Amino acid sequence: MFDSFPDGAAERLDRPGYHADLGRLYSSGIGFLNKLERGQHFKERGFPSWEAFADGDWERALSLAEERREDYAEELRQASRLGVTHRRLRVVEFPVTPYVQWELFVLRVRVDLGDDIKVLDARDISNIERTRPVPEVVILGHAVMYEVVYDKDGNADGSNRYTDDSLIRETNAGFDALYERGEEFRNFFDREILTLAPPRMSGAPTGPRGSR
Repeated sequence: MFDSFPDGAAERLDRPGYHADLGRLYSSGIGFLNKLERGQHFKERGFPSWEAFADGDWERALSLAEERREDYAEELRQASRLGVTHRRLRVVEFPVTPYVQWELFVLRVRVDLGDDIKVLDARDISNIERTRPVPEVVILGHAVMYEVVYDKDGNADGSNRYTDDSLIRETNAGFDALYERGEEFRNFFDREILTLAPPRMSGAPTGPRGSR
């Protein structure tokens, strides 16, 4: 599974170039979008909910995530107008990292609106990841595939763009197989995430600001 991915020929895109290319092709009749998320530690500078989370203000982070509800609803309405179905698979390691704990609260808002998201326990794919992790990819139908790239600090830094038909087919097949094994988001969230204490960020206050 994903055996050919490391040797695939790709074009490197910076972050603006990646977003522009994805936006252009998204509207071109791709049919579906598959997104596989594997990393456990990222930074999302400029996203207010993440900024609050990184600053140790957990309650505000969750409140700000809820405020994105209408934006996410519009994304799904646009997908429906274009005939694009979305599927996202989030691989989660244990113990759950603070970033993933926060991200799953954000994804819960999307799921509430009808986004199709599943979760996969990383321990269940240890046999697949003996030599390397599964790729972090966004696949637009059979047209193009992007390996999302991050800098050494975990900030989004563009993508590697793949257009080889056979590689895209193979990666889509790998995604389909893993997605079939994934757990429904709400079941996983209620069991593994909802009961966790708010994460403590290094150097952040121990409680939300304004709690006094």
